[in-house]
Amino acid sequence: MTKLVRDLMHSGPFTCPPETRLGQVAVRLVEHKVHALFVTDANGVISGIVTDFDLLAGEWLSADAESLAAMRAMTAGEMMTSPVATIEADEPAINAARRMGRDLVRRLLVTDQGKPIGVISISDFLPALVPARMNRATVADVMSHTMLVCREETPLAEVARGLIATRYRSILVVSAQGKALGIISGLDFLDSFEAGHNGSKNAGQVMHRMMTISPTASLQEAANLMINHHHHRLIVIDPDQADSMPLGILSSVDIMSQMAQPESVWQ
Repeated sequence: MTKLVRDLMHSGPFTCPPETRLGQVAVRLVEHKVHALFVTDANGVISGIVTDFDLLAGEWLSADAESLAAMRAMTAGEMMTSPVATIEADEPAINAARRMGRDLVRRLLVTDQGKPIGVISISDFLPALVPARMNRATVADVMSHTMLVCREETPLAEVARGLIATRYRSILVVSAQGKALGIISGLDFLDSFEAGHNGSKNAGQVMHRMMTISPTASLQEAANLMINHHHHRLIVIDPDQADSMPLGILSSVDIMSQMAQPESVWQ
């Protein structure tokens, strides 16, 4: 039976009023464990969306006091992207996958006859692939030291199963010697979902090129890499042992968590 958008979507959307300061947007993103908030107007109608990547793109890590003050005063309504991409709940889920892949968007607002009822994001496609049976200044201070890893020959269905079980958003693909080869995140699953492979491919066939960074690099450098190359995560390696097992991973969520801390300059 054809899966519909409503079969895969998750409840929501999480919203905020346009006057919400960006520091509080960060707090809500971490609190709800989501990557985006939908911004509502005075009548409660969704008028835009603000994501964790938008906050990074706002260069909140700037060391310049004047620009930092300006960003701290900025609101969700000023930062948001509009209009919001939507899809009807009764459309085939494959249409959502195609749109995300084509337009390079990570989520769509789901509507039922125009009324918002949920959100479908890249990670919501993962279950369909499983067979039915930081005042911290450096990458090392904020990065996650634990990583989910697999070998390049690992079946894609097992990769999906691992992501679902652990609730990780990405998995690092390594060689038999532990050298990092690539990374798999939700977007990499969309082509397989559309083609109906149902996880028949392996990790090496769907992984994408990773970006690396040193643990001693500043968070400003990390943010710039993410923004300029549109990556949500960086692999942390020892520059003196580039072919050895990575030290950890830094994601936009890790930086967002630091931004949401009570002692952060944003709060």
